[in-house]
Amino acid sequence: MKTSGIVTLTTDFGLRDPYVGVMKGVILSINPEARIIDISHQLKAGAISQASTLIQEAYPFFPEGTIHVAVVDPGVGGDRRPILINIQTHLFVGPDNGIFWPVIKSHGHRKIVHLTENRYFLPQVSHTFHGRDIFAPVAAHLSRGADPMEMGPVINDPVPFEFQTPQRSGDVLLGQVMRVDHFGNLITNIQRKQFEQFLGPGRPVIKAGQLKVEGLSKTYGQALAGEALALIGSSDCLEIAVNLGRACDVTGMNSEDITGMAIEVSRVY
Repeated sequence: MKTSGIVTLTTDFGLRDPYVGVMKGVILSINPEARIIDISHQLKAGAISQASTLIQEAYPFFPEGTIHVAVVDPGVGGDRRPILINIQTHLFVGPDNGIFWPVIKSHGHRKIVHLTENRYFLPQVSHTFHGRDIFAPVAAHLSRGADPMEMGPVINDPVPFEFQTPQRSGDVLLGQVMRVDHFGNLITNIQRKQFEQFLGPGRPVIKAGQLKVEGLSKTYGQALAGEALALIGSSDCLEIAVNLGRACDVTGMNSEDITGMAIEVSRVY
């Protein structure tokens, strides 16, 4: 696979500190021609499942040969391995902590490399910033055409991550909020296919904390200003929103507790 020269970054670093900028500096020092795209740096600290969801949602829209770096790494400096995943069309670089588990599960023909060849790292590797010292330089070398198979041994035991999947309990479909986007919309883990199979000819009733929505809209504008609605969003998952408002503010939950909050879908006929 020929790399595209594009490197994406997904982290929980935020933008107040220099960490993201430093990673970009490392990449550009090795490959000044690299094109760096930010997916997000505003993830909740240590939220591996949130990062994994974003990566799975975003990467298919990039050209083949793109290198995706993800650093949500609460185990940095410990026993967890730095890894590279080659799925033939894209490359993924980051910690072996389950952050790439959906990618691994959905691609049977992939190779996972334990990054051990330190000639692709910075000369000094810290215990606390592998994003700068390992993942950024590895991505930069890959973007210049380095062979991923020369970066370490192939492994077959990546760390899994058990994501909560929607469950049916009697006449209720139970899911959860995976993330809250910039607009305050609640993005759930209930995919369109699951939702439609459960719903059948019925009309949905959706509960998220104190928020209750009846019916399914196609667009945000189908609801009145300030009115709650549910729709299948651009991620092809059930989404709860408030037109010209923020659904996250009317759930009755603290903002820190909304990610992971239970979603209940019932149906009426």
